[in-house]
Amino acid sequence: MTNRIAIILGLLILALLAIDTLIFGTRHLVFLGKKLFELIEWLAFWR
Repeated sequence: MTNRIAIILGLLILALLAIDTLIFGTRHLVFLGKKLFELIEWLAFWR
């Protein structure tokens, strides 16, 4: 992955999170954060 692709993907993710926050509020971010934490713990098990 080149730096240019990484920057574009990062900006795209930030833009989508900003749009989600403006439309639906922050409750979805808390839910996604909890699910991401669970996924990271599950992946660490397979290490």
